[in-house]
Amino acid sequence: MTNKEIFDEAFPNEKQVGGSHYKKFVIQPWTFIRKNSLNPLQANIIKYVCRYLLKGNPLQDLEKIKHYCDLEIKHLKDRRETKKKYE
Repeated sequence: MTNKEIFDEAFPNEKQVGGSHYKKFVIQPWTFIRKNSLNPLQANIIKYVCRYLLKGNPLQDLEKIKHYCDLEIKHLKDRRETKKKYE
């Protein structure tokens, strides 16, 4: 096993597969997401907010942010409605 392989195995948050767009941040989005126990929709919002100016098509990433926000809004509204039904 090479030193790089040992390092990558010991510190997986330091490794990024397929680009370097997240390495510019003081804290990796995944670390922030995990430490704050965010759900998958919230995690995707954070991920795309962090990278939209750094990768490929910023307008498409902004549309994805909007889409995930809309899904999270629907999820919260559905939870409220379900809660009201059982109160």
